[in-house]
Amino acid sequence: MFLQPKQRKYKKEHKGKITGITYESLSFGSYGIRALECSRFNAKQIEMARRVISKRVKTTGKLWIRVFPFKPITSKPNEVRMGKGKGSVSHWVANIRPGKILYEMDGITEFLALKLFRTLTLKLPFKIMLIQYSQDL
Repeated sequence: MFLQPKQRKYKKEHKGKITGITYESLSFGSYGIRALECSRFNAKQIEMARRVISKRVKTTGKLWIRVFPFKPITSKPNEVRMGKGKGSVSHWVANIRPGKILYEMDGITEFLALKLFRTLTLKLPFKIMLIQYSQDL
């Protein structure tokens, strides 16, 4: 699997609800991608977005990934009868709340950041916005 934790106290977890909002600001880079909706961000989607960004940024800029999929999602195989316990872990997700910063970038131009934002808007399953670091105090 792509991204998954090395060790957990319990192998399986309840689904739960994603509620509330997050108040985060840029910590590392000058541009960031912020989520605007609640969603589950799959490990494959995190890796796909990382590849898209690193392909455009290349060696001129730097990329920080601010999310990690800690939550296991289980599923039972098709055409299996009811009962016999919970299914095995099929993939890992990160719970995303509005305001969560997903990626940060530095060393790129504003034009390139806007271009990356447009491509990621089409590929990610929730609404995002591009934020920029400002030194207003």
